[in-house]
Amino acid sequence: MTQDLIARAEAWLAEDPDSETREELAKLIESADVEELAARFSGTLQFGTAGLRGELGAGPMRMNRSVVIRAAAGLAAYLKAKGQGDGFVVIGYDARYKSADFARDTAAVMVGAGLKATVLPRPLPTPVLAYAIRHLGAVAGVEVTASHNPPRDNGYKVYLGDGSQIVPPSDAEIAAEIDAVASLHDVPRPESGWEVLGEEVLDAYLARTDAVLTEGSPRTANVVYTAMHGVGKDVLLAAFARAGFPEPVLVAEQAEPDPAFPTVAFPNPEEPGAMDLAFATARRTDPDIVLANDPDADRCAAAVKGRDGAWRMLRGDEVGALLAAHLVTKGVTGVFAESIVSSSLLGRIAEAAGLGYEETLTGFKWIARVDGLRYGYEEALGYCVDPEGVRDKDGITAALVFAELASVLKEQGRTVLDLLDELALAHGLHATDQLSVRVEDLTVISDAMARLREQPPTALAGLAVTKAEDLTEGTEQLPPTDGLRYYLEGARVIVRPSGTEPKLKCYLEVVVPVGSADELEAARAKGAELLAGIKKDLAAAAGI
Repeated sequence: MTQDLIARAEAWLAEDPDSETREELAKLIESADVEELAARFSGTLQFGTAGLRGELGAGPMRMNRSVVIRAAAGLAAYLKAKGQGDGFVVIGYDARYKSADFARDTAAVMVGAGLKATVLPRPLPTPVLAYAIRHLGAVAGVEVTASHNPPRDNGYKVYLGDGSQIVPPSDAEIAAEIDAVASLHDVPRPESGWEVLGEEVLDAYLARTDAVLTEGSPRTANVVYTAMHGVGKDVLLAAFARAGFPEPVLVAEQAEPDPAFPTVAFPNPEEPGAMDLAFATARRTDPDIVLANDPDADRCAAAVKGRDGAWRMLRGDEVGALLAAHLVTKGVTGVFAESIVSSSLLGRIAEAAGLGYEETLTGFKWIARVDGLRYGYEEALGYCVDPEGVRDKDGITAALVFAELASVLKEQGRTVLDLLDELALAHGLHATDQLSVRVEDLTVISDAMARLREQPPTALAGLAVTKAEDLTEGTEQLPPTDGLRYYLEGARVIVRPSGTEPKLKCYLEVVVPVGSADELEAARAKGAELLAGIKKDLAAAAGI
């Protein structure tokens, strides 16, 4: 077994084009570090919710140039098999370690396979790439990014020519083509032949951002903004300047791209402590709202000053409902859509406005495919407010629309919190929370799922489970996925393994009826109490 492992590692080493990972792997082989080699050679990275994603390093279970070259070769073979071998692929990348290298390798592989390739001019937000695919008429797009993952990670998102991310069966077909790559020596990689785009594609994206705002709408909101050490700053500032908003105050310590993400444990606005510097800036400058992008700027977070004077992050579901309510007042038509893990409040807003509504599986690759989509969101800070322009979540245009909403409310002498209260009065208080467990050992996740399937809970926080669904079997509306859904009296719970991180995620929602404004505080307290109880009982039932 050990000899076989060493032999596989030596074969990989012989093909590795990167001096850094070659040196790393050579040391592991020399020291016969069987445990570490086994972790790196136990399989290959698989396409998840957002393509490939993993820790940087040598071996097929890590993100590296060898893995990327194989992925690009598989994508090229897939496109040729689909009769698109004369088309071109547009490639974008963020500012993480190795991102530029992975983008260049992808371009070289495409050209070597007979396709054409174009690369965005520099590290730019993921939504610019998603926009460029359809704007330029590409047959596919690749974005090199690990979004909001830790600094040691990188990733590889694949989009097809419709501008949305891959879904089954395309992912399996591309994976099969990747598996068919026998040796990297069989993959031609010329030194040139691809085009590096100029600023015109970014200019076209920025011109498109104007479409998300209502002509003549107020643009008075003062904003504190953090790019979270990512690539969002310049594009967001340009979009806000075009729209006529006051220039956002930057969180200086996090404004410039830095792949080490030195001021945060995880570069995700949802993670504890990630917004501390933004709140400190807000306390100094007293803006109307705080906005944040994640490092590739496809997500947008918002924070407001509470009635106690302290700044607080809005939950993704709160921002999702606020944007929906604002779009309704703007008179939009079409379908509102969200993933099943997001708040059911969106459905109630859509119904009251006479708009269509759909639920999808997790991920914008599903939301973007909804017929007639006008607005889509996911609780993990993802919002699509311009599906005709970007068929994916877009943290730049979402920030613009949220700033417009804050401006409208400001002109009316109201606040974002006032609008949340009004939504609770109209539709009931929808309180959401998440139980999220990050693991080192992935068997913890599979064991928890198995335990819940073998012994499903009959009640949580004293609320009876009225219906339990195993989503691996699919439903009338949803294709199969690894997940469990429980309906309770006035509550809903979904449990699923994350598609992008080593996490088990449990999404909780309770709905508390509210008769009058006087009842809001008690309803919030009851919602919080029920969520805490569900979280505790669910953790016990899952053995986590």
